[in-house]
Amino acid sequence: MNPLNYININSFNPINAQNLYIQFLNYFPAQYHQAVSIVVALLLIYTIYRIIRRDFIFLIALVIFIPASIPVLKSLWFTIVDVVKYLLHYK
Repeated sequence: MNPLNYININSFNPINAQNLYIQFLNYFPAQYHQAVSIVVALLLIYTIYRIIRRDFIFLIALVIFIPASIPVLKSLWFTIVDVVKYLLHYK
């Protein structure tokens, strides 16, 4: 029985994530829950650190270029809407 079969990504919310984490903790004896939680938190922090360190230039470019691209994306969206309206003969 694979526990990942029970995850529905479309209805994923923080309560579901908390329930999934509690299910994960239940695989371990109660006296180890605190240690397992600390290890998971440290691994999460380390992973975020590695991602930021590796993609730091990309993150800076993302912060710089996203505000500049919003008008272009709006224009593209309105153009797509106009094309769809034309194809559907919508007035």
